[in-house]
Amino acid sequence: MAGVPSAQELSSLYDRTRAELDSPRPNHNSVKTQLSQLKVGLVKAALSNAQVELDPAFRLTKRSILEMGAEFSIKTGDIPAFERYIAQLETFYYESKHGLAESKVMYPLVGLNLLRMLSENQIADFHTTLERIDLAQLQSNPYIVHPVKLEQALMEGGYKKVWQARAEVPTPEYLFFMDILMATIRNEVASCVEKSYSSLPFADAKTVLFFTSMDELLKFAQEHQWSVSPSEKRITFPSTAENTRMFQGESIMKQTLTYARELERIV
Repeated sequence: MAGVPSAQELSSLYDRTRAELDSPRPNHNSVKTQLSQLKVGLVKAALSNAQVELDPAFRLTKRSILEMGAEFSIKTGDIPAFERYIAQLETFYYESKHGLAESKVMYPLVGLNLLRMLSENQIADFHTTLERIDLAQLQSNPYIVHPVKLEQALMEGGYKKVWQARAEVPTPEYLFFMDILMATIRNEVASCVEKSYSSLPFADAKTVLFFTSMDELLKFAQEHQWSVSPSEKRITFPSTAENTRMFQGESIMKQTLTYARELERIV
């Protein structure tokens, strides 16, 4: 599209890019190139004719391109790009002047953005976004309810609930930000564990850190420079002046560990 693209050319390129992204083994380089062409085409069309932004067909194509870009950003782990696409989509999602029917992927993308905010501890932005969502959607839409419940669990310190929420995601794309959130939680729990215990058996450490395999635990221990004894099946934490005292989180950690053991026994 060397010159100003026609609506048909934009639509045709969008369809090809969409088909590539939806294929079993998409070529990410190809999708990225075509997305760039689509965005340049949108700008050229708008600059050549200011009235084109009033055309419902053009607005629909523009929204669809931005939504595809947001989806592609998640697939490639490009969080800054995802933020940029969502910022451009907000005018379509929260302003009625565009006169378009509600997008089928609006709430999945809004929910993903809410998860992003939680994973980056942007709580104020999280609540600002909630204020723009209809009450009915807040209470019943699974894509919105999931991050809302997640935020409640985080505020309560219910890390076990957060871990369980990973298995309840409304769409696989949510796992991207869930894993980022869990990594943050593990580091916080690890800091408490180091101060609360001199050592822990493998099984207990695996449980309290929400790992599903021993390999994951041992890799995490290596990253934190913990001493690992395969013969005793025990992890020993570095001795510091801080953890020789009674750490205020010790009772909480012991309660968490006891709860986790009991839960495993029941299940």
